[in-house]
Amino acid sequence: MMKPARTKPPRRALAKKPSNNGQKDPVGVYCRVRPLSPSDQECCIEVINETTVQLHPPDGCKVNKNGEYKETQYSFKQVFGTHHTQKDLFDVVAKLLVEDLIRGKNGLLFTYGVTGSGKTYTMTGSPGQGGLLPRCLHMIFNSIRDLQAKRYVFKTDDKNGIEVQNMVEALLDRQKRDAQPQIVPKTPLSRQKPEPEFADMINIEDGCKVEDIDEDSVYSVFVSYIEIYNNYIYDLLEEVPIDPIKPKWNTPGKNAEFIPPQSKILREDQNHNMYVAGCTEVEVKTTEEAFDVFWKGQKRRRIANTQLNRESSRSHSVFMLKLAQAPLDADGENVLQEKEQITVSQLSLVDLAGSERTNRTKAEGSRLREAGNINQSLMTLRTCIEALRENQMCGTNKMVPYRDSKLTHLFKNYFDGEGKVRMIVCVNPKADDHEESLQVMRFAEMTQEVEVARPVDKPICGLTPGRRYRNQAFKEELTRRLEERGGPVIGESEEQTAIELLFQSFPPIPSCELLDANDNQTLPQLIEALEKRRRIRQMMSEEFTKSVTSFRSMLQDFNGVVAAKENIAQGKVTEKERTIISQKSEIERLEKKVKTLEYKIDILEKTTSIYEGEKRNLQQDLESQQQKLQRQLSDKRRLEARLQGMASENAMKWEKECERRVAAKQLEMQNKLWVKDEKLKQLKAIVTDSKSERPERPSREKDREPKVPVRSISPSPVSNVPPVHSRHRRSHSAGAERWVDHKPSGSVETEMIMQPHVPNSIKVSVASEKALSKCDKYMLTHQQLASDGEMETKIIKGDVYRTRGGGQSVQFTDVETLRQESPPGSSSRKRRSAELNQPQQVNNTDSEWTDVETRCSVAMEMKAGSNFGPGYQHHAIPKRRKP
Repeated sequence: MMKPARTKPPRRALAKKPSNNGQKDPVGVYCRVRPLSPSDQECCIEVINETTVQLHPPDGCKVNKNGEYKETQYSFKQVFGTHHTQKDLFDVVAKLLVEDLIRGKNGLLFTYGVTGSGKTYTMTGSPGQGGLLPRCLHMIFNSIRDLQAKRYVFKTDDKNGIEVQNMVEALLDRQKRDAQPQIVPKTPLSRQKPEPEFADMINIEDGCKVEDIDEDSVYSVFVSYIEIYNNYIYDLLEEVPIDPIKPKWNTPGKNAEFIPPQSKILREDQNHNMYVAGCTEVEVKTTEEAFDVFWKGQKRRRIANTQLNRESSRSHSVFMLKLAQAPLDADGENVLQEKEQITVSQLSLVDLAGSERTNRTKAEGSRLREAGNINQSLMTLRTCIEALRENQMCGTNKMVPYRDSKLTHLFKNYFDGEGKVRMIVCVNPKADDHEESLQVMRFAEMTQEVEVARPVDKPICGLTPGRRYRNQAFKEELTRRLEERGGPVIGESEEQTAIELLFQSFPPIPSCELLDANDNQTLPQLIEALEKRRRIRQMMSEEFTKSVTSFRSMLQDFNGVVAAKENIAQGKVTEKERTIISQKSEIERLEKKVKTLEYKIDILEKTTSIYEGEKRNLQQDLESQQQKLQRQLSDKRRLEARLQGMASENAMKWEKECERRVAAKQLEMQNKLWVKDEKLKQLKAIVTDSKSERPERPSREKDREPKVPVRSISPSPVSNVPPVHSRHRRSHSAGAERWVDHKPSGSVETEMIMQPHVPNSIKVSVASEKALSKCDKYMLTHQQLASDGEMETKIIKGDVYRTRGGGQSVQFTDVETLRQESPPGSSSRKRRSAELNQPQQVNNTDSEWTDVETRCSVAMEMKAGSNFGPGYQHHAIPKRRKP
């Protein structure tokens, strides 16, 4: 039997990101204009209104072709001038992002601009003028102050996720924290004081908070701080032990003992979100604690002194605020232990490094390399924005090159619809930054056309709302009732035993007031009640003692079992720890290998991109050379065809010319022979007549009479001359070929005797390819008025050739002109009377031959082989008369 074919297991489908019915919001772009420095006198940026700024070139800048200055205007969502404060900027730009963060939505806010334009001041602030970052922290903790979970109830994992721990696990983690050095101080929150270095930055008087917050949830804030330097990611909160062998880093004179941490890599979690693997995330509970973490990382950030800025940021810094929230259980007291109910939202505050030109900063060495990497990452950001804009506006599916830079690769989820995106464009109005500010404005205007998918709302957990405060009210009411009954108060009952609580349920003691000396009922009743309470108490004490004894024995047995289990568990834990250590070493080895392979992959990708670029260039050169060669070949073929046509045409012409010349020469020789024969005949006749008859002398009367010479009629040299047509003359083109007679519809008939007559022709008013394909000659009749006002008709002739594409082309070869003129004198030609009246002095033979040549001296010249015959060949000069 044949075994069934093994089929591959079905591939797990990727989880699709939820969308909010396809709704999109444009990227919010805001502009902030820095005040002009006292040293800079000329300003090139002017705020027109709340949404528009105008840039005009400074003096000495290049002008347009017409010699006028070009002023440009750019519109934004809102423009903040020099009179706006940090609070105004926060209320418009960042406040909504903080509200979305608490409601479970992500947000991205970054500052963009030229170096020295005020980006770091906008993000961090100055003493007494807190920036966007401290104001965001203040608003978050002011909103969740009474709703925060205890430390380590929420715990981060290594895969960009959050887990919930019970109270025991959280307590153990807090004890471990107390035994280890931490980034944040261990001072209690009530006694914590901010550092005087940044105390004025976080001292925000107008404390705003988020309204309508979910009070049945607990919250916890985690912060992390990274920088992207030379396209590498570094953790600014990572504690690295001092090693004097390794080289130092950072700016000279600052943190000289600090050793650079290992660069981090980007990974993708199960929800397809990008995160920095191995990044330090610190749980903070107050604004002071969070800003203290930020300030320690800020001291480690790379800055340098350049020609344009005394403290220029040489890297992109990213401060991430991660808010974890989970609902309380049905009792409203403990956190719900379900990972699916945890909501994690993130707000990223990015301070981009400023773009700069090396011809202005005069950067060299490492500064030059830093500037090149900064400009390259900003160019990649611009390329991604352009690709997103083209895909959305043109409907294309062009690949967005997020992976070309760590900056764009880290935040690609925001542009794919993971939260709102806001950008603050910072500009310096001084004239020296005009060209850089112009490029920044163009990029900002293009960014506003990109739309980002709107994030979805947080799902509802389904529990009864208001359970937290109902639980607190229940505890307060229970405490109040216990106080009324004289019982312990909540909080003090931990010091009392269970048997003392039971004594409170005894029956009350009757009144022991004696009203009379003879009262015999009150004391016996009191004695009986006390005896009863004593017996009950003694009985309950005995039962309690027995229970304690039995429980103690059971506890001892349980302690023995627990000790044995602890020993077994300790052995297993030790074995597991050894396994974990070996696995950690293996993981470290694999991570190093992965880093090495990633470095090699980067090098190979760069090499591949270089080779692909060279390949594209070579292919383009090859295609251009091929196209040029094809054009040359086609030109050569056309030239060869043209030369062949011209050669064949010249050969035909020379053949016809040779035939004509031979025929003319033959005709001339025949005429000469005929003339000689006639002369001989006439001479023979004269000689014969003179011998036979003698001439008689005429009388005087006859001599006096004038003798009229008798003109002898000479026979025609050629006997087969066809008659000439009386009304038409044949054109030069009349022959065996077939002609296309193209005569436009507006042509007027020439009322002449001599008109072109072409037999066996196709007469058309408009030239067509069908008519040209049937003929090999073409004739066009063109009429126009001459300078003297007479009608002039031109006949343009040409040959029809077939083209390589299957069509026909006409090559014009000759032009004939027919023109009607009126002669200046009479129309009849006068004969010369002198010749008629002159007595003939020569013999009859000479006079007759001369008369024949005289009459034929004005003849029509036509080509050899014409239908008019050889007898009408023109003789140029008549013979001279003999004296």
